[in-house]
Amino acid sequence: MVTCYLGVGSNLGNRRKNIELAIKKINQLTGTRVIKKSRLFNTLACGGPSGQPDFLNGALKIQTNLSPLNLLKLLKNIENELGRVKTARFGPRSIDLDILLYADRLISHRDLSIPHPRMFGRDFVIKPLSEVL
Repeated sequence: MVTCYLGVGSNLGNRRKNIELAIKKINQLTGTRVIKKSRLFNTLACGGPSGQPDFLNGALKIQTNLSPLNLLKLLKNIENELGRVKTARFGPRSIDLDILLYADRLISHRDLSIPHPRMFGRDFVIKPLSEVL
């Protein structure tokens, strides 16, 4: 098993419930378990259309046997199951799941970059991530 770190966020509907459901579904993935959860932080939407509701953001430490691309695929499936609809870039969403770090791997793939390319400039990612490292 490898240790990975995920970002979780929501700014539509019952944000806390959306995140709790996502965590439950992540924990049910084959060969995957959630080890630690950060607190959830209320943050302003960053980029995207103006007037968006605030986000609730957190981070997870997980262990998994899934490859990075398989993990990404399954996280996207969870987003779809929880009603995420792609609209504008950085637009509002019921759930957002991002792989921030995957063991000590550096990955540059057309579908996946690890470490997450925008995480270092975003307090709403770094603050919860620091709680689970």
